[in-house]
Amino acid sequence: MDTMTLWHITGWEFAALAFAALLVGFSKTAVSGANTVSLAIFAAVLPARASTGVLLPVLIAGDVLAVLTYRRHAHWPTLWRLFPAVAAGVVFGTLFLVWADDQIVRTSIGAILLMMAAVTVWRRRIADKEDEPDSVTTRSGRVKARSYGVLGGFTTMVANAGGPVMSMYLLSAGFRKLGFLGTSAFFFLIVNVSKVPFSAGLGLIDGRSLLLDAALVIFVVPGAALGKWAVDRINQRLFEQLVIAATVVGGLQLLLR
Repeated sequence: MDTMTLWHITGWEFAALAFAALLVGFSKTAVSGANTVSLAIFAAVLPARASTGVLLPVLIAGDVLAVLTYRRHAHWPTLWRLFPAVAAGVVFGTLFLVWADDQIVRTSIGAILLMMAAVTVWRRRIADKEDEPDSVTTRSGRVKARSYGVLGGFTTMVANAGGPVMSMYLLSAGFRKLGFLGTSAFFFLIVNVSKVPFSAGLGLIDGRSLLLDAALVIFVVPGAALGKWAVDRINQRLFEQLVIAATVVGGLQLLLR
């Protein structure tokens, strides 16, 4: 794998990766989608393709902490509806990585994220807010779940950028703050763990990358604690605005890099 070992990273580079790991923990327990900034930092310090393999175990550590924090708030009917479509997206993303270069990957995902943010804002302006998530048993609910599921699986496989896509789906479905965080926590723990054999098969995870992960994962814990402290102080409207803003920033930074 074309990556740097722990011993070849400068102090400033390690500090940047440590901050990115802390931000992963924060995003998992507070503002989902904010870890697109972490994605950008990892890709700036490490070779772009290799950075996805190094970041994945850090994300899984954040997912575990998020599940422990919000496990009682998951909406399982939504999760079961999403998983088949996400699996198809992961397979498609794996095939895409075989031939696509970094620029094609960044441009494609950036455009998808901006489109999802625009659609979500539009939908929320014209639709009445409901107290419960959209029914996944209706035809429109099934179509939406499958569409976002494929996009989420694809983007999470090729660049660990599925968070903003699924954030847009959960917001558009009317999830409140804790239901949003609980559902996304279980979703990404299951999806990210399932990506490990694919990433290892592509050579994105190996002994060197895991050594670097071991040094970085400890920074996820204070980030998650900070996120749990912050989310109790963020009202629903601000929470939704922060999620959408993080998605737009992530999409723009992918397009403009």
